[in-house]
Amino acid sequence: MHRRTFLKTAAAATTAAAFARSDLLAASAAPPPKIALGLDNFSVRALGWKAPELITYAASLRCDTLFISDLDAYASFDAAALRAVRRQADAAGLTLYAGGWSICPTSKAFKKNWGTAEELLRLGIRVAQELGSPVFRAVLGNLEDRKTEGGIQARIADTIAVINACRRDAEKAGVKIAIENHAGDLHSWELRQLIETAGRDLVGANLDSGNAAWTLEDPMDVLETLGPVTICSSLRDQQIWSTPEGAAVQWTSVGEGLINWKAYAARWAQLCPQVPIMIETISGSQRAFPYKQPDFWKHYDRRPEKLAKFEALAARGHALTPFKAPAGPESKKITQDFQKAEIEKSLAYLRREIGLGRRA
Repeated sequence: MHRRTFLKTAAAATTAAAFARSDLLAASAAPPPKIALGLDNFSVRALGWKAPELITYAASLRCDTLFISDLDAYASFDAAALRAVRRQADAAGLTLYAGGWSICPTSKAFKKNWGTAEELLRLGIRVAQELGSPVFRAVLGNLEDRKTEGGIQARIADTIAVINACRRDAEKAGVKIAIENHAGDLHSWELRQLIETAGRDLVGANLDSGNAAWTLEDPMDVLETLGPVTICSSLRDQQIWSTPEGAAVQWTSVGEGLINWKAYAARWAQLCPQVPIMIETISGSQRAFPYKQPDFWKHYDRRPEKLAKFEALAARGHALTPFKAPAGPESKKITQDFQKAEIEKSLAYLRREIGLGRRA
């Protein structure tokens, strides 16, 4: 190589390296991307709103996203009707996420409202495609499925079979299937197993921080397991406290439970920053978990290191009084007002204290 050519090449390499270092420094100095904030319509279930009312409400709360997590919210599954819902959401600046319930045909929770499990999943995929939702959320079932013949592993296999039967439909639609850790049906590691077996190219997690307590897990620990495969969310806070038989759990609005939301959101930004944080408040009811009784572990996977983290939370928590609207003509209105207050203060807390949300 001639000396002049060598010097030009060296200079170009030095300049390129300088630009690369400059870009790296700029990237490291730039603030992390804003995490989108939204609500799950189950938060205001007592109002019985359909999709148009839900969109108007979510827009009034300056949400970035709206998770319509059940199919009953649509007046029609006709393509034109669904596209009208999408246009309304687009005009309101909302991204829609679509969902339904159990797709496990042998689950105690499975209902034949929409036909077979495969027919339900295919319907959900089509709805998601028309709405522009990147996912269709589904669930396996609930904690009673852990007690069925073959246990939860048999129900996992049945769910995967349904997903595999609908794989081509989902791939053609460009819609991923999000399976939730739902109502004590799946430990986080069992849901991770389902996702890995079905294939991460098509299946991910709908992470539910509240349901983590129903499998005796720490919500932060569940985020560590499921965060890398999370594609949708239904999050809420909770109080957990020790009882003589084990522990009790009551879900709360965000900021009134045991989750450290600053730490949670920071880890979320590292593991799944493009996934919106969508809040599903189901505050007020309690559930006891008598895990200190030996029979309890017939149906759960006891992992001492996981249980220790849950017990550490319970040691910090305190008992709450359940919410129940008084009987009488105002009962329904009181419940509706309670549900609206819980979701609204949750979203306000996450904006004010954590800085979530992309809207000013």
